[in-house]
Amino acid sequence: MFKRKVPEIYYVNERSVTASEELASLLTRCIAQAGGPFSEIVFLCIGSDRITGDSLGPLTGYFLAPYRDRGFYVYGTLDDPVHALNLTDRMTYIRMKHPKALIIAIDASLGSRRHQGYITIGNGTLKPGAGAGKNLPEVGDIFITGIVNVSGSFEQLLLQTTRLSSIFHMAEAISRGILLARSELEAAGTMIPRKSQGS
Repeated sequence: MFKRKVPEIYYVNERSVTASEELASLLTRCIAQAGGPFSEIVFLCIGSDRITGDSLGPLTGYFLAPYRDRGFYVYGTLDDPVHALNLTDRMTYIRMKHPKALIIAIDASLGSRRHQGYITIGNGTLKPGAGAGKNLPEVGDIFITGIVNVSGSFEQLLLQTTRLSSIFHMAEAISRGILLARSELEAAGTMIPRKSQGS
């Protein structure tokens, strides 16, 4: 019997001056490895704007939202977050609206102290809320997570006391990396082109 292959996880230090460029390169690689066919890319940014440490997803969605157009969709922003209470309904809607989409799920996570402040990316599903003990469905074809604090006891308190500045800078790095990857993929002709003005 064959063992299920564990997806490779790549780590990017958000504090590195080349963090966005590294993330863009890795995202491009993950999209190539995801295969297809897919006709759209959906960024599912998960989290709550009511808890600082859990706001990475909606804040990243806020940065990406101005760039939405044909083939590039964003769900989960500060104004319209995707969180534990509406995730299942949103996924039902996304699957109906974008049946051939590649879904890239973005969420905050807790991890080891040495990886705090790192961004992880890889092929495979993301299990939202696992660090806080929530039982939510796995989502996505590619995952991007930001390790915002150290895992251990009192996870909910850790998320509530995480500094907003660290979440903000991490969301900036992730969104810049995504937009750089998008430009690279468009230049290579492997991503749906941007909507032309007036169309």
